[in-house]
Amino acid sequence: MDIKKVGVIGAGQMGNGIAHVMALAGYDVALNDLSQDALDAALARIEKNLGRQAGRGLIGEDTVAEALARIKPTLDMADVGDSDLVIESATENEDIKNKILENLVPHLRPETIVTSNTSSISITRLATHTDRPEKFMGFHFMNPVPLMKLVELIRGIATDEATYKTCLAVVEKLDKTAASAEDFPAFIVNRILIPMINEACYTLYEGVGNVASIDSAMKLGANHPMGPLELADFIGLDTCLSIMHVLHDGLADTKYRPCPLLTKYVEAGWLGRKTGRGFYDYRGDIPVPTR
Repeated sequence: MDIKKVGVIGAGQMGNGIAHVMALAGYDVALNDLSQDALDAALARIEKNLGRQAGRGLIGEDTVAEALARIKPTLDMADVGDSDLVIESATENEDIKNKILENLVPHLRPETIVTSNTSSISITRLATHTDRPEKFMGFHFMNPVPLMKLVELIRGIATDEATYKTCLAVVEKLDKTAASAEDFPAFIVNRILIPMINEACYTLYEGVGNVASIDSAMKLGANHPMGPLELADFIGLDTCLSIMHVLHDGLADTKYRPCPLLTKYVEAGWLGRKTGRGFYDYRGDIPVPTR
């Protein structure tokens, strides 16, 4: 199938990044959210990020205007349904995603492929809330989308080969690399990454090291560009906890038990950068460890 128009549901951090790279690759994009304020904020961020790329000489100034012109913000799900490919990119909550998919189905064309940017939830289960499980799969971008080169492609039990090949061709047109994953909890990247972050939380919880020493140890000792607790703040502690719950519930292994300290931070509303506090306090000029 020749993909020309892409619908993106959810204009948050991941959704606006997906719209950004799709428009830059030449696709027409229908970007949907529940409020005009969310859409306006997303377009402003996309314009800023495109401008930053132009400032670095990565794209031309005329390319910025052309990409922005391809993105059509909409509050109407029917505008999204009239796409060749739809990417659901709402918050990592299965109930919310299911409701979105159910609301989308009446507006879809028969040939439209539907995907989810979920980072951990079962593709096979999500597909049951559509009328086309054979045309449904996982399309998981990494954050920040314009910079990260990987996309996980996850087939549900019913996903057909034509759907996979079509999505693979889109990834290649975006100049990104696809990693094919089976439909098991958290797939590849988060199956490995989030338990590492959870273990860093246990290392802090048990007093083995403080925030600064844990992050320094992994940056200097394992050559990681960002320490695990700093990375957790960047991802969002609520997202990390949600993925740990998916792993724990889906695999029934005690090694995936969420750290109580991670749970406590989320309960306090200290979710990381997006709320101003997490394992670091971001309310001043320089991030300060909170433990």
